Amino acid sequence: MGRRNKITVVGAGNVGATAAHWLASKELGDVVLVDIMEGVPQGKALDLAQAAPVEGFDARMIGSTNDYQLTSNSDVVIITAGLPRKPGMSRDDLLKTNSDIVSKVVEQVVRYSPDSILIVVSNPLDAMCQVALRRSGFPKHRVIGMAGVLDSARMRCFLAEALDVSVENVTAFVLGGHGDTMVPLPRYSTCAGIPVTELLSQDQIEAIVKRTANGGAEIVKLLGFGSAYYAPSAAAVEMTESILKDKKKILPCAAYLEGEYGINGLYVGVPCKLGARGLEQIIEINLTSDERIALQKSAAAVQELVNVLGV
Repeated sequence: MGRRNKITVVGAGNVGATAAHWLASKELGDVVLVDIMEGVPQGKALDLAQAAPVEGFDARMIGSTNDYQLTSNSDVVIITAGLPRKPGMSRDDLLKTNSDIVSKVVEQVVRYSPDSILIVVSNPLDAMCQVALRRSGFPKHRVIGMAGVLDSARMRCFLAEALDVSVENVTAFVLGGHGDTMVPLPRYSTCAGIPVTELLSQDQIEAIVKRTANGGAEIVKLLGFGSAYYAPSAAAVEMTESILKDKKKILPCAAYLEGEYGINGLYVGVPCKLGARGLEQIIEINLTSDERIALQKSAAAVQELVNVLGV
């Protein structure tokens, strides 16, 4: 008998706990939820385990407080640990604190799951990927950041709304860093294969692009506490599923570039093929000069943070 996949989620806050929920309901494997808050991961894991008979999923749920031994031999580790944004805070305000948290987490993960694939969700995303890569010593195909799937999902949501069509019909394309400098590409975004530029006016598209870039801040402001978690966790789980099932889906993710798109030694969001090895291929597409400039600007914003951290 083959063993079940094992997925560790670090951080049992809203994003982590909701990721555990999606993972279990899709039966992608057994789930270990880890957090520094005593009782929280155990309580949430127990609660989810008790939903299993109702929903009919056979995935074991384990909660632990900073005991990484329970995470040993994980196939995929989703890292959501870190301080969330508060209203008025930029993602970058979290830089130093979250860098220390992610470093500590990665050290433990590597010790117990040296062959795992890391999916980083902690903000500021692109810089935290860089920290995870350096601290883990893993090859770049095993350290990937979740940002683009979320940003594209937001854009798809807004496009489907504007077009009054099924969200399944809509694909959206977002490159660049996760934040205000992201680069949505309308001419590569489609509805049933038709470029959205044929279906919506320039003004409508520009409004959607702007709303996509501010998608996280819009939710932070509405909630008044904490930040988005349904869509971010679903996005991390889509990436996990493509890896564990070797689906080879092409998804926009933060990947370590070594010359692709003219960017070197930096995590930036690009189209990635995800399969059993993790990141299996970076897809390079032709960009207009405006798009290229926007992507370079996005990379420069990431570089600034990386310089501050010295990673």
